[in-house]
Amino acid sequence: MDPNSSAQDVHRCDLCETAIVHSYCDFCHVNLCKPCVVDHISDGYDKHKIVPFKERRSTLTYPKCGTHPQKSSEFHCKSCNNILICSSCITSEQHRGHIFFEISEEYKTMKKVIEKETDELENRIFPKYKEIAYDLINQLANLDGEYKELTTEILKEGKVWHRRIDLIINTMLTEIKEIKVNHKHNLQKHLRKIELIQSAIKQTLLNMNEILKSTEVSPIIEYSSKVREFSKLPLKLKTYASKPAFIPKPINQEALYNLFGQITPLSTNTEENILKLSLPKPSVGELLDEPELVATIETGHEKLHKIITCLNGEKLLTSGESVDIKCFNNQGLLINEIKTNLWFPPSDIAVDVYGDKLYTTAWSQIFATTVKTSRTKTSIDLRKAQPSNMFVTSTGDLLVSMFKRWTDQSQVVRYSGSKLKQTIQFDDEGKPLFSRTRDMKCITENRNHDICVADSGGYAVVVVTQDGKFRWRYTGIRSINKIKAFKPFGITTDSQSRILTADFDNHCIHILDQNGQFLRYIDNCDLKNPYSLCMGTRNILLVSECNQNHVKKIKYSK
Repeated sequence: MDPNSSAQDVHRCDLCETAIVHSYCDFCHVNLCKPCVVDHISDGYDKHKIVPFKERRSTLTYPKCGTHPQKSSEFHCKSCNNILICSSCITSEQHRGHIFFEISEEYKTMKKVIEKETDELENRIFPKYKEIAYDLINQLANLDGEYKELTTEILKEGKVWHRRIDLIINTMLTEIKEIKVNHKHNLQKHLRKIELIQSAIKQTLLNMNEILKSTEVSPIIEYSSKVREFSKLPLKLKTYASKPAFIPKPINQEALYNLFGQITPLSTNTEENILKLSLPKPSVGELLDEPELVATIETGHEKLHKIITCLNGEKLLTSGESVDIKCFNNQGLLINEIKTNLWFPPSDIAVDVYGDKLYTTAWSQIFATTVKTSRTKTSIDLRKAQPSNMFVTSTGDLLVSMFKRWTDQSQVVRYSGSKLKQTIQFDDEGKPLFSRTRDMKCITENRNHDICVADSGGYAVVVVTQDGKFRWRYTGIRSINKIKAFKPFGITTDSQSRILTADFDNHCIHILDQNGQFLRYIDNCDLKNPYSLCMGTRNILLVSECNQNHVKKIKYSK
């Protein structure tokens, strides 16, 4: 028997290859027996991590600290955009008073996510792809047979048509024979009449010649003229019996094709494979029975326009009647003011993946203030289109809703950098997706990458897929105390893929699921013309109101 293996598959030491394994080096990933542990760590104990074999691969390997290369980065600095730091960095002057958290906790959380997604891919998603592939293979295998049946049906119908055409031809030939017989009979009848008249004329001529030769007076005196009688000629043959003719009708190829039959076109529409992932499901049960106002942030703006969050909800950016943008932390404290160097207040603001601040005016340009230089520059020229609202997607693309003044049309465009990547304007039937008005069209992206537009001029929330395909349209739910037309302004989504939109005239917020089903209102937090929405940390909703200077923080979810 091989000493290195058995029916029980006993693990052996990787160094001596004979002894049963006792320990494991988590740094070198080597199986070790007791005697070989000493030899393995002989080049330095700090270079190795010896653990019991049952606890193998339990030691985390941290990245080296950029400031202190001799130490491992075991922490994130939350105050410095989550950069990796070591224990020495924590006590340094640079990070004094900052907020830290251990990487190990994030590691454990993400590992559970990966394990869950691995199970999802392996046991649910991948088998679905196998089913789809198997179905396509079967379709390919049956393709020749199905099309052979189709060809046979057409040829069979063609033979029927040939028989019917032959029958029509034979019927016409028989009809021609009958016409010919009648024609011949008429000619013969006419000929007999002519021959009788000819005979009478000949007899009259003989009589007249006899009279002329005679010297008797009586026959000449008694002569009765026959010229008038015979001068009435019979009808000519052309008018008496016209010759038949075949007049073929022009062949209309298209009409003939349609009369023969119709081939239905191949349908290339793809059927959506609905796969219910084992993700947290949005449900009414997760919503609070009574949403509550937990805090109010005073912004100092004379009239607040737009609010957005960045850094996973840790920072709040606001814009108003002034040309500058204010930045607050999660506790509502002012961090700094960003100078835009514009002549007019920004109509909308956003933050890209690099941290650069983006903002628009009522004109046809999008500006950017870079983090490194704090300089303002024109980022995108919209070519005379009037931008309405912006949103930076999870992939870093920029979505812009805009109105084209020269065509009175609204559309949503996607930019990758400064390059136009996609235009969303019409549905599959060529009908406009959005209202043809200058009214605000706030835009956001859901976790399933759907694009959600609050079309205030169209009195609807319009949702399309990432590819721009129309999904659904929500036009509000009328109730006793919601008597005015649904006019959505701000829009945002939460971690459960729920969609929240501000109903301006009814002073409330609608909560929908990702398929457009109404879940509930938020109408108990003394809202007055809710205008702009964004999501803070832990699904805390941030709301600005028209012509006000504060932001309300509302807890609506458990």
